[in-house]
Amino acid sequence: MTQDHATAAPVCYRHPDRSTLLSCSRCGRPICSSCSVDAAVGQRCPDCLREEGAQRVVPTGPRRRQSALAGAPATAVFIGLAVVFFLLRFTDLQDDVFQMFAQSNAAIEDGEWWRIFTVVLLHGSLTHIIFNMWALYVLGPQIERGVGTWPFVTLFLAAAGVGGAFAYFLGNPGDVAVGASGAIFGLFGIWLSWAVHRRNTAYGRALLGQLAFLLVINAGIAFVFPTISWQAHLGGLIAGFVIGEIWSRIQGPNADAMRAWVGLAVAVLAALSVAV
Repeated sequence: MTQDHATAAPVCYRHPDRSTLLSCSRCGRPICSSCSVDAAVGQRCPDCLREEGAQRVVPTGPRRRQSALAGAPATAVFIGLAVVFFLLRFTDLQDDVFQMFAQSNAAIEDGEWWRIFTVVLLHGSLTHIIFNMWALYVLGPQIERGVGTWPFVTLFLAAAGVGGAFAYFLGNPGDVAVGASGAIFGLFGIWLSWAVHRRNTAYGRALLGQLAFLLVINAGIAFVFPTISWQAHLGGLIAGFVIGEIWSRIQGPNADAMRAWVGLAVAVLAALSVAV
């Protein structure tokens, strides 16, 4: 007898019909996205928010709007690194940085396997980096706050690595690529996994429809612009979805550490696939 997939993940303590990977960073109870309220660090459930509000002295000054990146340090670091490396395009280091970090399939063939990861640091144009960093800004913080910073870091690297491996094995020997698209599609994969788990709820159906629309648009763009690496997109999406499926079955006090190990294992397998 097989276990129902949807019950493998924790459910919101206020909405038992909703599976979730989010949890209150104060009391630890699982909460769905409707119940989650962003706090200075992590997120709060409505009960903890009321308790904190009762204990807090209300400030007399104007309220500061909370950053969307609050509680998501890894997302902020990844965005910052991409911006810094993009700015290096306007220095004398441009050629050296490109030669060292771009995904060159010929260089990978010669043993430089790490390029499947470093490719996320480089972008080919202003439009390229704006699109990718906007997607990371929108998709990343809630995932990171929900599963923890280190699991998110390993997810990002795993999706980048698998995307790079797909671009290496399914691309041409002379291909050279830049961009964080493979890693970004790993985030799409995680959201897709979550949406599939929630497909019996109004929220899940809406999320699934939005993701399907975005994925169809991105698939079409790859055919219109042949320079886009559809292989990296596909690899990252598959990696994110598979990791999400594995994560949904992980529970208990060591869940964050176990999720991080899963992401790291996938990243190592991607590296070994091109190195051996």
